[in-house]
Amino acid sequence: MTDDEYPSDESSESESEENSPQTQEVQHSQVSALVPEQVAKGAFSTGAVVLNGSHEFILDFLLRMTRPHQVVSRVVMPPAVVPQMIQALKQNVENYQRRFGPIPPVPQPLGEPQQPQGQQQNVSAQDLYDQLKFADHDMSGAYANAVMIGHSATEFSFDFITTFFPRSVVSSRVYLAASNVPKFLESLSHSFDQYQKKVAEAQQRAKEQQDEEDEERPF
Repeated sequence: MTDDEYPSDESSESESEENSPQTQEVQHSQVSALVPEQVAKGAFSTGAVVLNGSHEFILDFLLRMTRPHQVVSRVVMPPAVVPQMIQALKQNVENYQRRFGPIPPVPQPLGEPQQPQGQQQNVSAQDLYDQLKFADHDMSGAYANAVMIGHSATEFSFDFITTFFPRSVVSSRVYLAASNVPKFLESLSHSFDQYQKKVAEAQQRAKEQQDEEDEERPF
């Protein structure tokens, strides 16, 4: 009897590994993210709209030079990234103020009353987007699960990144006028607070429903 009549344990394990699903957790840095040529020049923006859904946040960056206002970049992010972005943006604002002083407010036309800070306009999302110019091919947006933020004296830069293996890539680059950043930070924070409340309410409803089902279940 020869050894060839019995497959070795090593060959059996090898065949088993080849036929089994291959999974692996990967971690890499977005610091060296690739910047595609079509993204490198970026898009300049003078304002932003923040929307939140059940599974994503949508950032629509606007150029309000002419009417109708134009959406120049749409970015879609998972909710877990938003608090990290808020913290990074707050830190950048603090760094800006230490270097350049207070961020100048958005200039208002002479003779027009200024809207009190923090006051929200009662405009529905549908009414707002009816007034925006939005290219069909931009409506799906660019996905990002990380963001790098920088600033100069006049604008803040946002590199939205996909940290997918094997290489992180900048999916969208946006420059936002410095005077519009405080309002953007306020909108982002307000939208995330709304999202957290919706999640908490949904969890409470699910718990109450489960409690009712447990009470009705016979012993």
